Amino acid sequence: MKHAAHTTTVLWLFIAALALAPLLLPEFYITLLNYIGLYAIVALGLVLLTGVGGLTSFGQAAFVGLGAYTAAYLTTVHGVSPWLTLPAGLLATALIALSIGIVTLRLSGHFLPLGTIAWGISLYYLFGNLEALGGHTGISGIPSLQVLDLEIKSGRAFFYLIWVVLLVLVLATRNLLDSREGRAIRALRGGSLMAEAMGVDTPRAKIVIFTIAALYASVSGWLYAHLQRFVNPTPFSLTQGIEYLFMGVVGGVAHVWGAIIGAGLITILKQWLQDWLPKLLGQSGNFEVIVFGLLMIFVLHRARDGVWPIITRWWPQRPTQARGGVEAAPLVRRPLPKPGSLLLEIKDATKRFGGLVANEKVSFSVMAGEVMALIGPNGAGKSTMFNGISGVDPLTSGTVTFRGQRVESLPARDIARLGMSRTFQHVRLLAGMSVIENVAIGAHLRGQKGFIAAACRIDREEEARLLHEAASQIERCGLAEQMYEAAGSLPLGKQRIVEIARALAADPCLLLLDEPAAGLRYLEKQALADLLRRLRDEGIGILLVEHDMDFVMGLADRVLVMEFGRKLAAGLPEEIQRNPAVVEAYLGGVE
Repeated sequence: MKHAAHTTTVLWLFIAALALAPLLLPEFYITLLNYIGLYAIVALGLVLLTGVGGLTSFGQAAFVGLGAYTAAYLTTVHGVSPWLTLPAGLLATALIALSIGIVTLRLSGHFLPLGTIAWGISLYYLFGNLEALGGHTGISGIPSLQVLDLEIKSGRAFFYLIWVVLLVLVLATRNLLDSREGRAIRALRGGSLMAEAMGVDTPRAKIVIFTIAALYASVSGWLYAHLQRFVNPTPFSLTQGIEYLFMGVVGGVAHVWGAIIGAGLITILKQWLQDWLPKLLGQSGNFEVIVFGLLMIFVLHRARDGVWPIITRWWPQRPTQARGGVEAAPLVRRPLPKPGSLLLEIKDATKRFGGLVANEKVSFSVMAGEVMALIGPNGAGKSTMFNGISGVDPLTSGTVTFRGQRVESLPARDIARLGMSRTFQHVRLLAGMSVIENVAIGAHLRGQKGFIAAACRIDREEEARLLHEAASQIERCGLAEQMYEAAGSLPLGKQRIVEIARALAADPCLLLLDEPAAGLRYLEKQALADLLRRLRDEGIGILLVEHDMDFVMGLADRVLVMEFGRKLAAGLPEEIQRNPAVVEAYLGGVE
């Protein structure tokens, strides 16, 4: 509570300072603050896109240009009201961003930033070569904004408009990140594999945050056009796009308030360098670019998370929330299949990686209310089989029937929607997020509210129910004391339990557990076995990959043994233990 009160106090002091600034500061500093506000709006979009979503863009300046040129063209050529040019610019930007994003976001690795550079340069030269937009000369005579009889013309009048817009967007962005959709966005940074398996439509999420970032830039461009009352292509070049990224990184690209800090630091530093470097060096030139380059190297070495996390170290730490602090109505649960009924059927499953056959014509089934163990030496193809069943890495051939429906050609998110949930051989958690937030990702498909509802904070009831479900599964798995700790701070064994809780939050009827007992102590393994038995008794089917034979043989109802991608044996645990072929291949005489 003290942390929240301290944060609120700082925020109100910041707002009060902004309100008094035009009354106390000279015109030069008001102009500087106006530009900081405009730049911060663009950097805020990069917080969503790059800092949270993990998608790097160098082309945001081009979207600023779209907003500015739309306002300039419609007002000067067609006499459209300046206020109507804002939705027009947003619409044009959204359509272009969607078109670009559908193509560009298919790229990955270093190809994605290169793609954003390409379209950023293209739009810049488009602005400069279209005669209707004034070519490189630009468009002048843009009318000022008016509210009733009040003309928003001076920099001091514009100051309030810019900063009100910025603070509204900051609030909307914070609301979005603190939501079901926000968790889905944050999951992108950890890779799409886990997010897809939890039901997140990752292509949609990428397109949405790309479009939101573009719309933020467009708003900044609209404000810039009516502030300057003149536009030309120069402010919308690739160089400016790189500068926006600098602002985000220096301030803290994963933090909302870092956008303002970064915009302020870079803008003030740029102004100072432009004034003092020519005097120090005795000649004029763009020497500030060299300093920015050195600054970025220093930040990347010494403060990769930016300045904002350093500032927050001075504040009191958020206290650990009380156990059971999430209260809400429980979510609706799906009806489970009748125990003993056919849940999953695999026929002739084959997976090839070029000339390597990882799985070769493997067939088996899993019944509702049973534990089926999939065992074999390292490299036998067990995890590959898991990936094929769950749609993470589709099979080359063969069929997968889940709850009477063929699913081998479905994406992982659609299979998850049918009631299949899984963990991973290598733990896939978002280390910086709390345990409860990680588990809540598993309940993604059990919510309906979208991005707009989250930004406007009208999703609170649903969000409380999702968090309540996450808290319930964490308590069920015996991790109530770690509920609000960072997932990355837990030992590996407990991280695996968090993954199980996350899978349970999806309300599955089939659990795929990939080495869940790895890293657990003896008592922890016993507790896990008790949990899995309770789930089995409830009617949930469990397909288990595990190397601990004592754990497997004491828990599994049936066992399938794989070797070199093929099915070696199948049967009851005691049959498998006595099977000479199994003992020779792998068990080593375990009784």
